[in-house]
Amino acid sequence: MQAAETTVDPAEVAKFEAMAAEWWDPNGKFKPLHMLNPCRLDYITGQIAAEFDRDLSAQQPFEGLRLLDIGCGGGLLSEPMARLGADVTGADAAERNIPVARIHAEQSGLEIDYRHTTAEALAAAGEQFDVVLNMEVVEHVADPLTYLRACKALLKPGGLHLCSTINRNPKSFVMAIFGAEYVMRWLPKGTHEFNKFITPDELYALIEQAGMTPVDRKGFTFNPLTWDWSLSDRDLSVNYVTAAVNRG
Repeated sequence: MQAAETTVDPAEVAKFEAMAAEWWDPNGKFKPLHMLNPCRLDYITGQIAAEFDRDLSAQQPFEGLRLLDIGCGGGLLSEPMARLGADVTGADAAERNIPVARIHAEQSGLEIDYRHTTAEALAAAGEQFDVVLNMEVVEHVADPLTYLRACKALLKPGGLHLCSTINRNPKSFVMAIFGAEYVMRWLPKGTHEFNKFITPDELYALIEQAGMTPVDRKGFTFNPLTWDWSLSDRDLSVNYVTAAVNRG
Protein backbone atom coordinates (compact mmCIF):
# COMPACT_ATOMS: atom_id res chain seq x y z
CA MET A 1 0.00 0.00 0.00
CA GLN A 2 1.31 3.47 -0.90
CA ALA A 3 0.69 6.34 1.47
CA ALA A 4 -1.01 8.48 -1.18
CA GLU A 5 -3.50 5.80 -2.14
CA THR A 6 -7.02 6.27 -0.81
CA THR A 7 -10.54 5.01 -1.50
CA VAL A 8 -12.27 7.71 0.53
CA ASP A 9 -15.26 9.26 -1.24
CA PRO A 10 -15.50 12.88 0.01
CA ALA A 11 -19.24 13.06 -0.72
CA GLU A 12 -19.85 9.96 1.42
CA VAL A 13 -17.74 11.36 4.27
CA ALA A 14 -19.71 14.63 4.17
CA LYS A 15 -22.98 12.73 4.65
CA PHE A 16 -21.82 11.19 7.91
CA GLU A 17 -20.07 14.30 9.19
CA ALA A 18 -23.41 16.09 8.94
CA MET A 19 -24.92 13.51 11.31
CA ALA A 20 -21.98 13.13 13.72
CA ALA A 21 -23.64 14.67 16.79
CA GLU A 22 -26.47 12.12 16.68
CA TRP A 23 -24.42 8.91 16.97
CA TRP A 24 -25.54 8.06 20.51
CA ASP A 25 -29.19 9.10 20.13
CA PRO A 26 -31.11 5.79 19.80
CA ASN A 27 -34.01 7.64 18.20
CA GLY A 28 -31.91 9.88 15.94
CA LYS A 29 -30.51 9.43 12.44
CA PHE A 30 -28.58 6.33 13.47
CA LYS A 31 -31.62 4.55 14.88
CA PRO A 32 -31.25 1.69 12.33
CA LEU A 33 -27.73 0.93 13.62
CA HIS A 34 -28.85 1.04 17.26
CA MET A 35 -31.60 -1.45 16.38
CA LEU A 36 -29.20 -3.67 14.42
CA ASN A 37 -26.34 -3.48 16.91
CA PRO A 38 -27.31 -6.43 19.18
CA CYS A 39 -27.56 -8.69 16.13
CA ARG A 40 -24.25 -7.42 14.74
CA LEU A 41 -22.57 -8.00 18.09
CA ASP A 42 -23.90 -11.56 18.31
CA TYR A 43 -22.25 -12.36 14.99
CA ILE A 44 -19.02 -10.49 15.69
CA THR A 45 -18.44 -11.97 19.13
CA GLY A 46 -19.33 -15.47 17.95
CA GLN A 47 -16.91 -15.34 15.03
CA ILE A 48 -14.06 -13.91 17.10
CA ALA A 49 -14.59 -16.48 19.85
CA ALA A 50 -14.60 -19.34 17.34
CA GLU A 51 -11.54 -18.12 15.41
CA PHE A 52 -9.40 -17.40 18.47
CA ASP A 53 -10.82 -20.09 20.78
CA ARG A 54 -12.17 -17.66 23.37
CA ASP A 55 -14.78 -18.34 26.05
CA LEU A 56 -17.48 -15.68 25.86
CA SER A 57 -18.53 -16.42 29.45
CA ALA A 58 -15.16 -15.10 30.66
CA GLN A 59 -15.04 -11.57 32.07
CA GLN A 60 -12.86 -10.20 29.25
CA PRO A 61 -12.74 -12.92 26.61
CA PHE A 62 -10.97 -10.81 23.98
CA GLU A 63 -8.08 -9.73 26.20
CA GLY A 64 -4.82 -9.74 24.23
CA LEU A 65 -6.50 -9.23 20.85
CA ARG A 66 -5.82 -6.06 18.90
CA LEU A 67 -8.94 -4.95 17.03
CA LEU A 68 -9.54 -2.26 14.41
CA ASP A 69 -13.02 -0.82 13.87
CA ILE A 70 -12.91 0.88 10.45
CA GLY A 71 -15.61 3.50 9.95
CA CYS A 72 -16.11 3.49 13.71
CA GLY A 73 -18.48 6.46 13.71
CA GLY A 74 -19.40 7.32 17.30
CA GLY A 75 -18.12 3.99 18.63
CA LEU A 76 -21.23 1.78 18.63
CA LEU A 77 -19.08 -1.31 18.05
CA SER A 78 -15.76 -0.08 19.43
CA GLU A 79 -17.12 0.33 22.95
CA PRO A 80 -18.57 -3.20 23.33
CA MET A 81 -15.32 -4.66 21.96
CA ALA A 82 -13.31 -2.67 24.52
CA ARG A 83 -15.59 -3.89 27.31
CA LEU A 84 -14.85 -7.45 26.21
CA GLY A 85 -11.14 -6.81 26.72
CA ALA A 86 -9.90 -6.09 23.20
CA ASP A 87 -7.27 -3.43 22.55
CA VAL A 88 -9.42 -1.28 20.24
CA THR A 89 -8.46 1.26 17.60
CA GLY A 90 -11.36 3.11 16.00
CA ALA A 91 -10.70 4.78 12.65
CA ASP A 92 -12.97 7.07 10.66
CA ALA A 93 -12.47 9.27 7.60
CA ALA A 94 -15.16 11.67 8.89
CA GLU A 95 -13.24 14.00 11.21
CA ARG A 96 -16.29 15.15 13.19
CA ASN A 97 -17.04 11.60 14.34
CA ILE A 98 -13.82 11.28 16.32
CA PRO A 99 -14.47 13.87 19.10
CA VAL A 100 -17.96 12.41 19.60
CA ALA A 101 -16.50 8.91 19.95
CA ARG A 102 -13.70 10.05 22.27
CA ILE A 103 -15.99 11.96 24.62
CA HIS A 104 -18.46 9.08 24.88
CA ALA A 105 -15.67 6.58 25.57
CA GLU A 106 -14.26 8.81 28.32
CA GLN A 107 -17.70 9.16 29.87
CA SER A 108 -18.03 5.37 29.76
CA GLY A 109 -14.64 4.82 31.39
CA LEU A 110 -13.17 3.12 28.33
CA GLU A 111 -9.73 3.47 26.74
CA ILE A 112 -10.10 3.41 22.95
CA ASP A 113 -7.58 4.74 20.45
CA TYR A 114 -9.76 6.81 18.12
CA ARG A 115 -8.10 8.26 15.03
CA HIS A 116 -9.18 10.45 12.12
CA THR A 117 -7.56 8.32 9.43
CA THR A 118 -8.20 5.76 6.69
CA ALA A 119 -7.60 2.06 6.20
CA GLU A 120 -5.06 2.87 3.51
CA ALA A 121 -3.08 5.23 5.76
CA LEU A 122 -3.00 2.68 8.58
CA ALA A 123 -1.83 -0.02 6.17
CA ALA A 124 0.86 2.27 4.75
CA ALA A 125 2.08 2.87 8.31
CA GLY A 126 2.46 -0.89 8.82
CA GLU A 127 -0.26 -1.24 11.46
CA GLN A 128 -1.59 -4.77 11.97
CA PHE A 129 -4.47 -6.25 13.96
CA ASP A 130 -5.90 -9.61 14.97
CA VAL A 131 -9.41 -8.52 13.99
CA VAL A 132 -10.65 -5.93 11.50
CA LEU A 133 -14.29 -4.85 11.73
CA ASN A 134 -15.45 -3.42 8.43
CA MET A 135 -19.16 -2.92 9.05
CA GLU A 136 -21.41 -0.95 6.69
CA VAL A 137 -18.43 0.80 5.08
CA VAL A 138 -17.60 -0.98 1.82
CA GLU A 139 -20.74 0.36 0.10
CA HIS A 140 -19.52 3.92 0.75
CA VAL A 141 -15.97 3.74 -0.67
CA ALA A 142 -14.86 4.75 -4.15
CA ASP A 143 -12.96 1.51 -4.95
CA PRO A 144 -14.06 -1.56 -2.97
CA LEU A 145 -11.23 -3.85 -4.14
CA THR A 146 -8.46 -1.39 -3.27
CA TYR A 147 -10.14 -0.76 0.06
CA LEU A 148 -10.38 -4.49 0.85
CA ARG A 149 -6.71 -4.93 -0.07
CA ALA A 150 -5.93 -2.33 2.59
CA CYS A 151 -8.05 -4.30 5.06
CA LYS A 152 -6.09 -7.44 4.22
CA ALA A 153 -2.79 -5.60 4.74
CA LEU A 154 -4.03 -4.58 8.18
CA LEU A 155 -4.52 -8.19 9.29
CA LYS A 156 -1.90 -10.28 11.02
CA PRO A 157 -1.48 -13.79 9.58
CA GLY A 158 -4.46 -15.75 10.83
CA GLY A 159 -6.36 -12.51 11.46
CA LEU A 160 -10.13 -12.23 11.07
CA HIS A 161 -11.94 -9.77 8.79
CA LEU A 162 -15.66 -9.14 9.39
CA CYS A 163 -17.47 -7.18 6.69
CA SER A 164 -21.15 -6.30 6.41
CA THR A 165 -22.95 -4.43 3.65
CA ILE A 166 -26.19 -4.34 1.62
CA ASN A 167 -27.18 -6.65 -1.23
CA ARG A 168 -28.13 -5.20 -4.63
CA ASN A 169 -31.56 -6.26 -5.88
CA PRO A 170 -35.11 -4.84 -6.07
CA LYS A 171 -35.90 -5.90 -2.48
CA SER A 172 -32.84 -4.15 -1.07
CA PHE A 173 -33.78 -0.98 -2.95
CA VAL A 174 -37.27 -1.06 -1.47
CA MET A 175 -36.09 -1.87 2.06
CA ALA A 176 -32.78 -0.01 2.43
CA ILE A 177 -33.49 3.08 0.35
CA PHE A 178 -37.20 3.63 -0.23
CA GLY A 179 -38.30 2.16 3.11
CA ALA A 180 -35.51 3.38 5.40
CA GLU A 181 -34.98 6.80 3.82
CA TYR A 182 -38.37 7.81 2.41
CA VAL A 183 -41.06 5.90 4.34
CA MET A 184 -39.65 5.33 7.85
CA ARG A 185 -37.25 8.29 7.55
CA TRP A 186 -34.70 6.42 9.65
CA LEU A 187 -31.93 7.83 7.47
CA PRO A 188 -31.52 11.09 5.52
CA LYS A 189 -32.42 10.81 1.85
CA GLY A 190 -29.36 9.98 -0.21
CA THR A 191 -27.52 8.09 2.55
CA HIS A 192 -27.21 5.07 0.28
CA GLU A 193 -26.67 4.74 -3.47
CA PHE A 194 -28.16 1.64 -5.04
CA ASN A 195 -25.37 1.22 -7.60
CA LYS A 196 -22.83 0.95 -4.75
CA PHE A 197 -24.59 -2.02 -3.17
CA ILE A 198 -22.71 -5.32 -3.51
CA THR A 199 -24.14 -8.83 -3.85
CA PRO A 200 -22.81 -11.57 -1.53
CA ASP A 201 -21.15 -13.39 -4.42
CA GLU A 202 -19.51 -10.16 -5.60
CA LEU A 203 -18.23 -9.44 -2.10
CA TYR A 204 -16.86 -12.96 -1.71
CA ALA A 205 -15.03 -12.56 -5.03
CA LEU A 206 -13.62 -9.18 -3.99
CA ILE A 207 -12.47 -10.58 -0.63
CA GLU A 208 -10.70 -13.43 -2.43
CA GLN A 209 -9.10 -11.02 -4.93
CA ALA A 210 -7.88 -8.97 -1.96
CA GLY A 211 -6.04 -12.06 -0.66
CA MET A 212 -8.34 -13.24 2.11
CA THR A 213 -10.25 -16.52 2.47
CA PRO A 214 -14.03 -16.21 3.04
CA VAL A 215 -15.23 -18.63 5.71
CA ASP A 216 -18.81 -17.59 6.50
CA ARG A 217 -21.71 -15.35 5.58
CA LYS A 218 -25.07 -14.67 7.19
CA GLY A 219 -28.04 -12.42 6.61
CA PHE A 220 -29.36 -9.77 8.96
CA THR A 221 -33.15 -9.98 8.72
CA PHE A 222 -35.69 -7.53 10.12
CA ASN A 223 -39.02 -8.73 11.50
CA PRO A 224 -41.60 -5.89 11.33
CA LEU A 225 -43.94 -7.77 13.70
CA THR A 226 -41.44 -8.16 16.55
CA TRP A 227 -39.53 -5.04 15.46
CA ASP A 228 -36.13 -6.68 15.83
CA TRP A 229 -33.24 -8.17 13.85
CA SER A 230 -31.94 -11.72 13.71
CA LEU A 231 -29.26 -13.72 11.91
CA SER A 232 -30.23 -15.94 9.00
CA ASP A 233 -28.33 -18.71 7.23
CA ARG A 234 -30.50 -18.37 4.12
CA ASP A 235 -31.86 -14.85 3.76
CA LEU A 236 -29.07 -12.55 2.55
CA SER A 237 -31.44 -10.54 0.39
CA VAL A 238 -30.89 -7.14 2.05
CA ASN A 239 -28.37 -6.77 4.89
CA TYR A 240 -25.67 -9.40 5.28
CA VAL A 241 -22.28 -10.00 6.91
CA THR A 242 -19.21 -12.03 5.95
CA ALA A 243 -16.22 -13.47 7.77
CA ALA A 244 -12.84 -14.03 6.16
CA VAL A 245 -9.39 -15.06 7.37
CA ASN A 246 -5.94 -13.89 6.33
CA ARG A 247 -4.18 -17.17 5.64
CA GLY A 248 -0.87 -15.33 5.22
